[in-house]
Amino acid sequence: MATPEEARREAQRILSMDIRGYPVRSVWCETGLDIEAELYLGITLDRDRRRLVVIFSAAGGMDIEQVAAETPERIAKLWPDPFAGPLSFEMRELAFNGLSHAPQLRARAGVLASGLASAGRALYGLAVSLDALTCEINPLVLTPSGALVAADGKLEIDENAEYRHRDVAAEIAADQSADGSSGEDPFEAEARRRGLTYVHLDGTVGCIGNGAGLTMNTLDLVKQQGGEPANFLDIGGGANAEKARNALEMVLLDPNVRGVFINIFGGITRGDEVARGIIAARDELHITKPLVVRMTGTKEEEGRALLQRAGIVPATSAMEAARTIVELTKDGAR
Repeated sequence: MATPEEARREAQRILSMDIRGYPVRSVWCETGLDIEAELYLGITLDRDRRRLVVIFSAAGGMDIEQVAAETPERIAKLWPDPFAGPLSFEMRELAFNGLSHAPQLRARAGVLASGLASAGRALYGLAVSLDALTCEINPLVLTPSGALVAADGKLEIDENAEYRHRDVAAEIAADQSADGSSGEDPFEAEARRRGLTYVHLDGTVGCIGNGAGLTMNTLDLVKQQGGEPANFLDIGGGANAEKARNALEMVLLDPNVRGVFINIFGGITRGDEVARGIIAARDELHITKPLVVRMTGTKEEEGRALLQRAGIVPATSAMEAARTIVELTKDGAR
């Protein structure tokens, strides 16, 4: 913004916005930059190679996936030795490769490569220390004076390592508490508090399974039968009555859920234990929405018998269960 008045008007416009259901409660202000070029520098996990990859491109400020898909030659990559990290000469070579596709910067490639190498090694160290899945600067701004400035960044920490970085989580929570904002879905935040593996979706059929693959298959079956899943919830192996009750209560917090499909395979999970949890949840929470249970494996006969006596008729196959819950939850169903 050129004047305080323009900044005020723009801030008021942003503060009146609602982004995907989240009201904007604060505005981040930065000093304006004279920009000669926008670069991209990032670290992410390459699951195929099982190591971090350093990515550099002179086409910063854009969606790097789009650049990679449309002009892959503009993306330079380096897979450093996990124990040694990126060496200085490797980072300089990476910088030269990326700058070779920016004719306007070639004359200064030598000077820029040195600064980029230093920034890249620092970023790599940060990614490793924080167990990052993604750690990027975009855009990495080159000013007319030749300075490199991190104009924006993104950090995604592996959730399996969050227990090692409670200080980071606490700092984020404090910032959010101070300005009353949070980018996290409220249902997912509640599920995290409960220790559940849950993803909130936009449909009307609640989905619970034990095991990520089985739960994904549950969502696919609902879609195949014409329904829309409301969530992904994996109660994991060894699920007991309390886990089943907790999961069912979590799914039904979403007012859009019209019924729940529970898909259980009994390996180390016992069907009778899960059945007790479902029955207890229905009775204690006064659930009147339809519940459809598909149960197979360890103690499946005992589990089905418990459900049958409680007035919950289990389906004999996953396909039948999906078809039934979709029929019970479609518009106009009672």
